[in-house]
Amino acid sequence: MPDRPGGLRIAILGTRGIPAAYGGFETLAEELSARLAERGHDVTVYSRRLLVAREVERHRGVRVVFLPTVRRKYFETVVHTFVSGLHAAGQDYDAVLVCNAVNALTCRLPRLLGSSTRVVLNVDGLERNRRKWNALGKLVYFLSERLSCVMPDAVVTDARAIEEYYRTSFGLVSTFIPYGSDLPTPEGSVTLDRLGLRRGGYVLYVSRFEPENNPDAVLRGYRGFSRDLPLVLVGSAPYAERFISGLRAEAAEDRRVLLPGAIYGEGYRELLANAAAYVHATEVGGTHPALVEAMGFGRPIVAHGTAENHEVLGEEAVWFDAARPETLTSALEELFRSDECRLALGERAGRRAAEHYRWDTVTDAYERLLRASW
Repeated sequence: MPDRPGGLRIAILGTRGIPAAYGGFETLAEELSARLAERGHDVTVYSRRLLVAREVERHRGVRVVFLPTVRRKYFETVVHTFVSGLHAAGQDYDAVLVCNAVNALTCRLPRLLGSSTRVVLNVDGLERNRRKWNALGKLVYFLSERLSCVMPDAVVTDARAIEEYYRTSFGLVSTFIPYGSDLPTPEGSVTLDRLGLRRGGYVLYVSRFEPENNPDAVLRGYRGFSRDLPLVLVGSAPYAERFISGLRAEAAEDRRVLLPGAIYGEGYRELLANAAAYVHATEVGGTHPALVEAMGFGRPIVAHGTAENHEVLGEEAVWFDAARPETLTSALEELFRSDECRLALGERAGRRAAEHYRWDTVTDAYERLLRASW
């Protein structure tokens, strides 16, 4: 297909926006948009006011458009994506990437004024399985899965298990594109120093503090671990104040446990690059950016044994069952029994990340998909 002069005009909708300060979709929006911009495309990311690291007009060569939304758990995402889709309709983009299956209904909006905009939807994992959703929320997500099969021009799944779910459940042929693992090496130790941590002297967990990500199970399993190493639980979550309050109360019972809140950018990379081990405990979702990023830094990993996590890690992890926190205790004892074996496990994880999870490869795949009609 011929190249369009100056590249494509591309927009990314459906995330909290950039600079990234939340979760996987925000990581995707930042890392993908920056690389597309480097390749000569004119890229816009739609962002939510007050929900990113800072409000800027441009970030890493990408135009950032801030639009309002409703600050309510069940409406925040879809309202912002609807408003963004209406704005996008007047911009004549060549291609739009929409994130999150719940936004499937908005996929036609960028073509509202008759443009030929190509719309690609990244459906993420099976969000209806998250415990935070009530029966209505689960129904909406289930209906959105069905709409995902008909509303966009193409669908992206970020894990083979999710790809297979859409194929067997709906007959949908999607495009598998995971996340990248290659982040810049941190230059200093400001965050480590602030938290009183030493390189290679702590265990790290990073995720949104939501029930299906099991930070509470990690904490309970860690309390039986015999080593005097800090456990650093990094994360936060909107609309989860009661859950987080209970987590903090449990953490206060063990002097080894630190809850510094959400940390992004250089501080996040410092923590990942220098952890003695990384614990991953998610139940829901596809490929998780924090997991592949920990692999990219060559960290030894202890992981909850879901199909998606097995897919990402292969054999390069020690496994536990988040429903039985005592299995995490055993997994950590096994991992730290031999420093030589622990470090070798991390090296193998790093090689696997370098082979399967590279941002340039991810960008290649999205670029082909977004350009397909040109």
